[in-house]
Amino acid sequence: MRKGYLVLENGKIFQGGFLDGGASNDVIAEIVFTTAMTGYIETLTDKSYYGQMIVQSFPLIGNCGVIPEDFEGGKIAASAYIARSFTDMPSNFRSRGRLTGMLAANGVPAFCGIDTRSLVKIIRERGVMNAMLTDNLSRVDFEKIKAYKIIDAVKSVSSRRTEEFLGDEKDVRNYTVALMDFGAKENIKRNLLKRVKRVAVVPHNATAREIAAVKPDGIMLSNGPGDPAENVGIVNEISELIRTGIPIFGICLGHQLLALANGFLTAKLKYGHRGANQPVKNLSDGRVYISSQNHGYAVVRESVDERLADELFINVNDGTNEGLVYKKFKGFSVQFHPEAAGGPVDTEYLFDDFIRLIDGR
Repeated sequence: MRKGYLVLENGKIFQGGFLDGGASNDVIAEIVFTTAMTGYIETLTDKSYYGQMIVQSFPLIGNCGVIPEDFEGGKIAASAYIARSFTDMPSNFRSRGRLTGMLAANGVPAFCGIDTRSLVKIIRERGVMNAMLTDNLSRVDFEKIKAYKIIDAVKSVSSRRTEEFLGDEKDVRNYTVALMDFGAKENIKRNLLKRVKRVAVVPHNATAREIAAVKPDGIMLSNGPGDPAENVGIVNEISELIRTGIPIFGICLGHQLLALANGFLTAKLKYGHRGANQPVKNLSDGRVYISSQNHGYAVVRESVDERLADELFINVNDGTNEGLVYKKFKGFSVQFHPEAAGGPVDTEYLFDDFIRLIDGR
């Protein structure tokens, strides 16, 4: 292990090390933590982590090795990966390699040897901030660290052209769903193809007219990275899609963009919700579900116009909005991930609700 340093925007410095054989280049990014104990492959390949360095609160990472079938994107999306320790001895019958090798192959710095739970406590109390990984403190520039901002996030991770996928499951609906790709996780597409015959994945900059050209029976707004309010053009196109009357289902960033298209507001959370153990309450029946989440922004509850939408879910921990159901068109959205990957599948039934919404169109 080569000596290295994690330098926080607030001046706190952690001395640890970079994994041997891996990247050790200087990285400045937003630092966030996840409380998930499993699913690190899905976490690393989740495009919603674009522009961020991930801290795992669970102390030992790498036990399951690398399982390509579980990738949620084509490559690692995060800027850097931080854990208390990494293991080079995976034990899983599905493993096809070592996590340390995967990180090195992707040029992603892997930093370890620090008290990550102490680091998580700092982020919880101070809030999400920027940080720098370096092997030389003389190169640290606090002004540069503080100035870092994630920009063009959705543009950077979205697909470049429309692609169509056909399901091979029996007894699926003969429907087409247009999946707007803002950084979509693969398991969203997988869940749709369990239920419908055709999914057309369209890029973030597709116009409402171009989306209508694939003749969708339903529209899915995917997850993705960055500040939702930055995506003015996308919000305008979603407003046009609402007018078509085609049923809409939004997940995570898609939930926020649909809210913005209806005139509601979004705001940055102090440290976000990231992990596989976030409790959400369904306000229609009072049931609480454990959900997988990865977001740093939320819809402002006070901005929701009750003439246009009702709250569907709230976060049990902090009371923030976790879902909306709309009154003027066939649409609903959730802040969490019903497709899980990784995490609990308690709310996968929402995909079935979406299909029923299309049935009743």
